[in-house]
Amino acid sequence: MTEQVYDPERPGQPGSGEKRPDDMRQLPLPFGHKRRFDEAGFVSGRSNAAARTWLFATDAEKNWSENRLALWGGQGRGKTHLLQVWGQRNDAMIVDAAQGLPDIATLLERTPRALALDALPEQGLDELALLRIINTSRERRMPLLMVARTPPSLWTVTLPDLCSRLRATMTVEVGPAEDVLLYRLMLRLLAERQLVVPRQITDWLLQRLPREASVIEDAVSRIDAVTLASGQPFDLRAATRLLADLSE
Repeated sequence: MTEQVYDPERPGQPGSGEKRPDDMRQLPLPFGHKRRFDEAGFVSGRSNAAARTWLFATDAEKNWSENRLALWGGQGRGKTHLLQVWGQRNDAMIVDAAQGLPDIATLLERTPRALALDALPEQGLDELALLRIINTSRERRMPLLMVARTPPSLWTVTLPDLCSRLRATMTVEVGPAEDVLLYRLMLRLLAERQLVVPRQITDWLLQRLPREASVIEDAVSRIDAVTLASGQPFDLRAATRLLADLSE
């Protein structure tokens, strides 16, 4: 069916005094949803308890071996959220390492209180740049947080000095999300988008969706799009279609 657009000069259209046809759909406006990475929006659970202890305990950085920590875990486990909260607390310079590492001149020019490297690649790593960053952070007693999907022991590294530094780095894993965390996460994401979904529908979805936070985020994003496009409450029929789409 072709979407109809209102023209005030043509009769028989919505807004022209006649009833809107039942088969016309509301056109969704392209408003993007911006994810919240603040402390209030973080969902705590057993799976991230160890990470929270090492990141947020009083003066936790003082207990890090050589003042650096590697945070690792699978995709969608909240590592970037933890990094962002830690960065806000510590006035840190946050770098998307997937886009490249900063050179030392830039680092010295900005003189951050702390440094956080997000999404460090396990392969294709700029080893010399990382070694210089580690050495500089140690010399300046600057806390360094490194985030990746795997522990440093599994990174492809050939420089002996970098291997030595990584072996001396503390590591902490963010584990797979438990059911309670996934439920709280779904409720928070729905609330952020001002979506109202009946409890029986959220329970039904959570029983059938893969046990990954990233899948929950994707599901809520699709719920938002579906309800905006249809203008109708999200019911069991819509949930069934959503589940089928996600499994394709």
